[in-house]
Formats: sequence, structure tokens, C-alpha cells
Amino acid sequence: MRPDWDQYFIDMMDTVATRATCDRGRSGCIIVRDKRIIATGYVGSPSGLPHCDDVGHLMKQVIDDDGTTRQHCMRTIHAEQNAICQAARHGISLAGSTLYCKMEPCRVCAMLIISCGIEKVVAKSMYHAAQETRDMFAQAGVELVVVEQAVEDYANQ
Repeated sequence: MRPDWDQYFIDMMDTVATRATCDRGRSGCIIVRDKRIIATGYVGSPSGLPHCDDVGHLMKQVIDDDGTTRQHCMRTIHAEQNAICQAARHGISLAGSTLYCKMEPCRVCAMLIISCGIEKVVAKSMYHAAQETRDMFAQAGVELVVVEQAVEDYANQ
């Protein structure tokens, strides 16, 4: 069966994610305008810095508003951030584009998405801490589509 455009780009996003260099959350991202890929990104360390897969994770404890304690790896840049940086590095405007990602973006990625003029985000799954993102997108007029109504789960959140 021929996939619709969203599924087509989600499948490509999954392929981009195979380049990720942090085994905790191998995420990818594709940014598309007029059904053409204009930028890609995956979870990984900044260029020239060590990768989790090579030297291990840089874990930090994060405490959520409700008191829940989680462990996050701080060595890497999120896939969405890497895709936005790739576009910036090559002088590509993201205004009017659609971003495809593994899970709903975090708060920081959401702010970057809004600031870049991205109009639509298609996430494969939900993110455990995405309510603030959902609220910001609603205020900014960014359309959010979540394909699978299940929360993305990964080790040592």
C-alpha cells in the first residue's frame, strides 16, 4: 500500500534516526517544504565532540514540576535542534515548513520551532513532558499532529 505523505516522511525520519549517536533515544528529524526535504537531523553530540556511543552518557538529574526525578543525557543535541542548525548553516529558511520527529518536541525545541516559522509538526509518538509544548504551539498557531497516541518510552528518563 502506498503511504500518505506524513507516513512517507515519518518512515524517512526513522531512517535518519539510525545515524544517532546516543543509544538512549535514537531520534531523527526531517524538515519538509512543498513535499521536499530541506533539512535533516539526528540526536548526536556537536561536531567534533565525543559521542555517547563512544565515551558514554553525560547524565544529569532533572526534577519535574511534580517532583518526579529523571535522568537525562546532556551530551547530545536533540534531532530537531540539529535539523534547525543544519538549515541555518546552509542559509535555508524554515518559514512555512513541516517538521517530522520521533516524539513531541521538548520545550526548548518547541521555542526554536516557533521562532523559525515552522508551521506544522508531525510527531510519531507522544512525549511524557509535552504539555508546555502543546500549549505554546496552540498559542503560536503551530499545528501539532501526533500519529501514535502512546508515550515514547526510553531507559532512564
